[in-house]
Amino acid sequence: MQELSLNILDIAQNCISAGASLVEIDIEVFGQRQEMLEITVRDDGAGMDRRTLQRVESPFFTSRTTRKVGMGIPLFKQAAQMSGGSFSIDSRPGKGTVVKAVFDTSNIDCAPLGEVWDTVGILIQMNPDVDFVYRVKNGREVFECDTRYLKQVMEGRGLGDIAVIQWIKEYIEENQFEILKRRY
Repeated sequence: MQELSLNILDIAQNCISAGASLVEIDIEVFGQRQEMLEITVRDDGAGMDRRTLQRVESPFFTSRTTRKVGMGIPLFKQAAQMSGGSFSIDSRPGKGTVVKAVFDTSNIDCAPLGEVWDTVGILIQMNPDVDFVYRVKNGREVFECDTRYLKQVMEGRGLGDIAVIQWIKEYIEENQFEILKRRY
């Protein structure tokens, strides 16, 4: 995948397929020159047993019946490692899953972050029964967009409404740039 936002979309879709009612997406920058980028996707879905967890990083494993390969997790892991970063996944049955990837953005092989605001907007629009929390962190500065809160303040207007989704995307984009100080 050419942009990390596409990896985030794929991982979040896996969370939804696993029955998650809450998906949290965290992006954090750190390091002396803010060159490190950590992406964490956490859910409260079904989780995976130990055997599945051991196999999930293989491109030749998928739990889907419509195809015989699963490239999302392996490609995300590869992207992190190619940039000089790291990858981890933790999951427990009935407790959900946490996928974490760290990227060295100063590495020439680091994929661009991409337009995460569009990714989050699409996830919200296409999955009205799932709550999403999107956080961007840079030191002490934190931006958070939580659909549970948005549903309360929208006064009955659904989050699937195209005007609402456009506002959410713009809200995320503006605040993400403010927190990150630069585009990744």
